[in-house]
Amino acid sequence: METRTVVDDVSLKSLFDKIEKELKKKEEVRQELQREMRRATRLSKQAILFMHQERFDEARELLKEASELLAKLDEISKDYPELVYTGLVNAAFEEYVEAHTFLTLIKEERFINPEELGVPSVSYLLGLSDVIGELRRRTLDSLRREDVETAENCMQKMEQIYVELTAMDDAYLLVPGLRRKCDVARHVIEATRGDLSIETRRSSLERSIKELEKTIRRKRKVGKKKAQ
Repeated sequence: METRTVVDDVSLKSLFDKIEKELKKKEEVRQELQREMRRATRLSKQAILFMHQERFDEARELLKEASELLAKLDEISKDYPELVYTGLVNAAFEEYVEAHTFLTLIKEERFINPEELGVPSVSYLLGLSDVIGELRRRTLDSLRREDVETAENCMQKMEQIYVELTAMDDAYLLVPGLRRKCDVARHVIEATRGDLSIETRRSSLERSIKELEKTIRRKRKVGKKKAQ
């Protein structure tokens, strides 16, 4: 009996040693994953900032780097699938979707799809909803430059995203957080529509005043010639 007990103790200790090594390895992977996902998120955020500054080549480079970090998830998911579906990973995907979609809309006038980005559908929908906020910022920047055409184009894209998202009734139930994001988006769109309407009326009034001034100058010239 004593011999068997000793053997059992040794066997159990070996088992625990193996489990401990596996847990330590998993923790190392988890920490590395967290660092890389934080970095990927920062890169996407920085890329968005560059886009607002019209620094598109630099934005592309940052998104390329972020894409390489996200691609490592495929390898990690083979051994530790539970680590891939965490808050940090989801946040990194959403930020990447937001940045890449925003860039594609600006430069190519089209919506990029989840397959092109290599992201889950849920992250795609949540990231797409956040694009509305960036389009508002671009709208306001365009209005400050008196580029009403670009502002109106951004407004159309905002409304298009919102309409399509809210048309997906089941998505509200299946995608946590989507309803809240859409509620925020509605307020953002309403505010942007008001800003655009004010600027459009101001621009129209300004053009009318300029035309009136031209007409008055022409009549004065005609009047001076007749007087001579």
